[in-house]
Order: sequence, then C-alpha cells, then structure tokens
Amino acid sequence: MTEKAQGEAVHPHGEATAQADHQQGELSAVDAAILEFERTWFTYGGAKDHAIRERFDLSAGAYFQRLSVLLDDPRAYAHDPILIKRLRRIRDSRQRSRSDARLAR
Repeated sequence: MTEKAQGEAVHPHGEATAQADHQQGELSAVDAAILEFERTWFTYGGAKDHAIRERFDLSAGAYFQRLSVLLDDPRAYAHDPILIKRLRRIRDSRQRSRSDARLAR
C-alpha cells in the first residue's frame, strides 16, 4: 500500500498487504498511520473521534481497540519507541485510576 497524503482516509478493511507485512515483521500501512495520527492528532483540531472517523473510517471504539493491541506489539515499539512508551504510560495511568476508583467504592 502506498503512503497516504495527510488527511486522506486510510481504510483498514480488506487490506491484503497488512497480513503480508505482519508475516514479514513490519507494521501494516494502517498501523503505521495510526501511530502517526497518535503522534500528531492534536494538530487536526476539533474532536478526536471525528478525525478518527474521517481518517480511518473506523468507530472510536474500534480505533482504540486496534491502538491498544499496537501498544503491546514489538513491531510498533521498534517503529516508534518514544511514542509507544508515552502511550503505554497514559494507558497504565488510566487503568490504575479506574482500579483505584473501584476500590474506593
């Protein structure tokens, strides 16, 4: 799959090259685009959910599920270790906050 221009939709559905890339140990174009989006989403302005729908044609829930899987993928870490570390810290902090809130009930 060729690189998409910024702002152009990246469609994850039916992507034949994604499986080939995964077998070779590389991130798919969509996964790389998701990481790029996470690095720069604040520059889009407006709601993140809306930008996700426009860019990836995914619901916010599906996007964040895919992102969560990426955070634990060694290929994503190799692609952008600083971003992955930052996003893992955010995820872990939110999980701790939810856990602490449940315990405080």
